[in-house]
Amino acid sequence: MKIVQHASYQGDDWWDWSVELEADGPTLDRVKYVEYELHPTFPKPVRRSTNRSTNFRLATAGWGGFTIYAEVVFRDGSKEKLQHELELLYPDGTRTNR
Repeated sequence: MKIVQHASYQGDDWWDWSVELEADGPTLDRVKYVEYELHPTFPKPVRRSTNRSTNFRLATAGWGGFTIYAEVVFRDGSKEKLQHELELLYPDGTRTNR
C-alpha cells in the first residue's frame, strides 16, 4: 500500500493536485479512512478522506512540493503510517524550486 499523486500545471506556478491510496481491492475495503497531514501553511492542514470509491483521494491545489504524511485507519482499529513526497513538475518536466 502506498500513496500516489496526480498533478496538473495550471500556469503561474500553480498546480491542481491529488493524492490517494494505491493498494489491492481487499486491502482498500478494510480501510475506514485516511487522515492526511499537509504542509502547515495550508488552511486545515489535517484532512480526512472517507471515500473508498476514490481510493480515499484528497484533492487540492498549491505552488510547491512537500512531504505529505498519512495515517491509514482500518475498520479493525489498526493503523498504518505512510508518507509521500509531493513532486510538482512544469510541463517541460523540470521540478519546482520550492
